[in-house]
Amino acid sequence: MRKMLLLIVCATIMAPLPSQAQQLVESYQAYLSQQDHFNSNGQRLTSAAAIIRQDRANFHRYGIRDPGDEDDNFFGDMGNRNALESMLERGRSTSGVISQIVYGTPLIRVEVWRGPYGPYVTVTILATRGPIGE
Repeated sequence: MRKMLLLIVCATIMAPLPSQAQQLVESYQAYLSQQDHFNSNGQRLTSAAAIIRQDRANFHRYGIRDPGDEDDNFFGDMGNRNALESMLERGRSTSGVISQIVYGTPLIRVEVWRGPYGPYVTVTILATRGPIGE
């Protein structure tokens, strides 16, 4: 009896927990043009998160839109744009995507997910269009 009770307790403790649901909140594509690589003061941005954030600020706040840019509701909120860096750190991206964003002008797909530890983003390069300045 004691062994049976111990076995039931162990089985209950070791049983896999249901996976935390991850939910796609929104997705969009954006062309990260040369103008997205510079902030409002004309300073060159050097991180992928800052460039993506500037693209969304250009789109939503300044009305500067590139061919290939799609609308999104999530980054229309300035607070969500400000959180982009930490969301990118929690997320995933395809191999080499960070350097392609920093040094090039790619067309990207951004997916905003809600996960067990808060929102995060995944970034995929859809097409490359050359280095900055071309």
